[in-house]
Amino acid sequence: MSIDVANESGVTTVDEARLSRLARHVLDAMRVHPLAELSVVLVDEGPMTDLHMRWMDEPGPTDVLSFPMDELRPGGPGRTSEPGVLGDVIICPQVAERQAEKAGHSTTDEIDLLCTHGILHLLGYDHAEPDEHKEMFGLQGEILAAWREREAADDEDESRA
Repeated sequence: MSIDVANESGVTTVDEARLSRLARHVLDAMRVHPLAELSVVLVDEGPMTDLHMRWMDEPGPTDVLSFPMDELRPGGPGRTSEPGVLGDVIICPQVAERQAEKAGHSTTDEIDLLCTHGILHLLGYDHAEPDEHKEMFGLQGEILAAWREREAADDEDESRA
């Protein structure tokens, strides 16, 4: 699995290696083929504003945008999807920081949520309709809960070593 994380935002507090591990966790949870490719890019508000206007026709920066490439879908029970280029997830850390403050959690937690959300969009999930919203946000919550448990266990193992 090829996951490329590029921090073009200038925000130095983002842990790119951790974000890559999270993306791999999400793709594994969704049974995406191990040869799939994904790009996660962190950008400042200016470039995000431009992308938001160009592709969504909405003003101002947004938190996350997803740009799918190949028509990859999650694997079903016992199988993985086909190999291919999943696409790009674009995240704006400055918007994530403001949202994190309002939500009462860390910017890292917000970026984790946005990365997971963006990948689910690449896999064809949406939240325009109530049933879609319930499915996507339920899945997002399950994946993030498993991620937090895994990270906590890894931190505990490191502290014992």
